[in-house]
Amino acid sequence: MGRVVTWTAAGLVALVVLIGAAAGGVVAAIFGGDSGTALGCLATMTNPGAAPAGLSAEQTRNAAVIVTVGQRMKIPARGWVIAVATALQESNLVNLGDLGPDNDHDSLGLFQQRPSMGWGTPAQIMNPDYAAGAFYTALRKVPGWQTLPLTEAAQRVQRSAYPDAYAKHETRAAAIVAAFTGGGVCDGGDGDNSAGVPLPPGYTLPADTPAPVVAAIGWALAQRGTPYTFGGDCTAPHSGVPARQCDCSSLVQQAYRAGGVSLPRTTDRQVHAGMPVTGGTASLRPGDLIFIPGSDGTMSDPGHVGLYIGSSLIVQAPHTGDVVKISSLSGWARQIAAIRRVVPT
Repeated sequence: MGRVVTWTAAGLVALVVLIGAAAGGVVAAIFGGDSGTALGCLATMTNPGAAPAGLSAEQTRNAAVIVTVGQRMKIPARGWVIAVATALQESNLVNLGDLGPDNDHDSLGLFQQRPSMGWGTPAQIMNPDYAAGAFYTALRKVPGWQTLPLTEAAQRVQRSAYPDAYAKHETRAAAIVAAFTGGGVCDGGDGDNSAGVPLPPGYTLPADTPAPVVAAIGWALAQRGTPYTFGGDCTAPHSGVPARQCDCSSLVQQAYRAGGVSLPRTTDRQVHAGMPVTGGTASLRPGDLIFIPGSDGTMSDPGHVGLYIGSSLIVQAPHTGDVVKISSLSGWARQIAAIRRVVPT
């Protein structure tokens, strides 16, 4: 006996007739991070004269200093995005001096660092180059900062009274950094900035689709429209909490968790999960994991993953500034690095 599963574009409607119980499973520990390759992704400031949209000349100069210092200190580009987002929140990328009665204690400069807390002398902190270096030095000391959601990494450095305030600047910070690097921010994305595609009318899964795959695809489709967050664990994508939203690898991990199947947390480990699928796209079955290089990987060490749902479609969490969505397989077909089948058919 098989099952018939139907989804509609307006909402998720699953009609499942199952014989037997679904397999149980234990979820792998959540380590954070989209891809192992992102941890060491060292971008290059290829466009130092960039004029990021919406920034004044002063803000542009300060953003350029933050990126320049990050490159000099060999901080991965993810760190540049964290630093720029932090400065946007703390000072709007303006090198603020003492504001008198409006000042927050003795906070100064781009990152509102405090001399009384050991960040340096007032003169040092008011030097954007020094301030950026001090921020990166502190960031490096945060365990696993590369795989934390941006707002968590920034908060570990800043210890702000508003710990979630940095999240809202991530998309803008990524765009600012991308202006200086020519596009790379090392979040593992596939570069697809389209609105995604809808499920086709009458979309169904084959009757012999294994129950864990049915559950995984259904769960992943239910997260459409939720924001991408690099390092988010995808345990509550609709919550509005960045740390609980999805990146590409946590989306597929949590999707399969819904089906009782344990997957590793990061793309560099997921690419070894299950068994390889040979024969290219002609051999794809719903539930297969498709790996591509993305913005920070290679064909031998892919940095991005999506879940194949049949009908030449993939559900994925693309990149910073985008949402979980359905994409056409055709956009990935020429860059597929690996295909893995998690549940035997």
